[in-house]
Amino acid sequence: MIIRGTRHGSARWWALVGGAAGAVLVSAILGARTLSLLLFVVIVAGSLAMIGIGLRRHRPAHRLPWHLLAGSMPLFAVGAALRETGLHQSWHPVDELSTLAAYLCLGSAAVSWLQPRRVVGARDLWLDSTLIGLSALLASWTFLISPILRHGSGFDTVLAASHPVIHALLLTVLAHSLATTAGSRTSLRLMQAALIAVLLGGLLESLTAAGTLVIGSEFALVPHQWAYLLAGLAALHPTMSTLPETGDVHPHRSRRRAGVIAVALVAASLVSVVGADLGSGDRVVICLLLTLLLVGVLVRSERAIARSVRSERRAQYQADHDLLTGLLNRAALLRAPHRYRGQWAGKPLCLLFIDLDGFKMVNDSYGHAVGDELIANAAARIRRTTGDTDVTARYGGDEFVVLGARTRAEAAVLAQHLLGAFVRPFDLSCGEIPITASIGIACVSSRPTETTIYDLLRAADAAMYHAKEYRLGLTFHDDLRKTRRHTIVHTTKHTSKAV
Repeated sequence: MIIRGTRHGSARWWALVGGAAGAVLVSAILGARTLSLLLFVVIVAGSLAMIGIGLRRHRPAHRLPWHLLAGSMPLFAVGAALRETGLHQSWHPVDELSTLAAYLCLGSAAVSWLQPRRVVGARDLWLDSTLIGLSALLASWTFLISPILRHGSGFDTVLAASHPVIHALLLTVLAHSLATTAGSRTSLRLMQAALIAVLLGGLLESLTAAGTLVIGSEFALVPHQWAYLLAGLAALHPTMSTLPETGDVHPHRSRRRAGVIAVALVAASLVSVVGADLGSGDRVVICLLLTLLLVGVLVRSERAIARSVRSERRAQYQADHDLLTGLLNRAALLRAPHRYRGQWAGKPLCLLFIDLDGFKMVNDSYGHAVGDELIANAAARIRRTTGDTDVTARYGGDEFVVLGARTRAEAAVLAQHLLGAFVRPFDLSCGEIPITASIGIACVSSRPTETTIYDLLRAADAAMYHAKEYRLGLTFHDDLRKTRRHTIVHTTKHTSKAV
């Protein structure tokens, strides 16, 4: 029976994992060396079988990482078997080379799986992970690599010292995966746990090689048995088919990574104190690694500051601009008198209120998507027609405003140019759509204030509706008042004669 990827099913999977891991540990405590090696071989064979079943049953889109993982298992098993049976003396350095090849396959699979494929800001994530890996490498040099190099020489020593370096690289990939995992996919969590078990087993082997720790071979195999068991169970879980998929990383994860890096730096700064008996060569390496860590932290801080500045600029742009057209919005238009008070001081100010004729019919006939397309194209034509010193804004819907330091005559010329921009039909996704515009103009000669802008908007809006009603194209608010005054006088005279 397949256990589905629900919360209840995941709990059953983790209960199964815990039981199997406990059984492996108990067998190591109670069993002998031969029994532990036999159990190790059984687990490797079982894991290979589980990977084959998982590939056949779930058919993942990315199969290569699973093949690499399957290839690493017999390579690990060969190296461990040669060491545990005592045959490594006659077969040396096959055991070490086999283990290195296994690490290469496992690392390639981990990079393919655990790194995000579609994550924004992946460079910053890799930088954080690299800093964590450098901190691990610094500690590894002090407590593992340097003691191994001091206790031996030759090719065997170099191979033994290379293992902590590989572990630091695997830790970098693991830290990157933990920092970027967006969901709670059981298969991915199992693979992360397997990689942690591999690192634990490698740490025990390096401590043993450095003479720091003495541990029985049956216990040394336990972390690797855990790793193979976890990898096999990960292949059986249905979520293995979506293992490479990741989502965007939430910002709070960046703060978590910063906290981990801070702890790593504090620990790294204590290395030179703890390792007081280190030689001059060791101190050169430690200083180099510390320098790389500090440079990395400075680069990270610089990138964080630049990212913060870009976020502030983006937020400010979104607060001041209409997202559909790229023009200023109503709020930014109302702040224009304060922003341009120096440039507009002592100059006449004219406001042009533009409205598209027949836009509602287009919107109702072709839909809102075509309506948005029309507004965006109309805004582009208005922007190309106005000057660099003009404030061009989308006031709302199909209404636009152009505000600038212009005389009445200059505003009339600009309005004629804007009307001319709408002579040619708009080439939209639904075909060519002819659209005209109506423009109302209001001017003021006093120093502009926010109150003045409201007055200009009301006056120009009224003039625009007059121009739309009588199909005039453009109308000045002053002319509108004269027309109304003339109409009132004419009506009064006509009434007096009738009486």
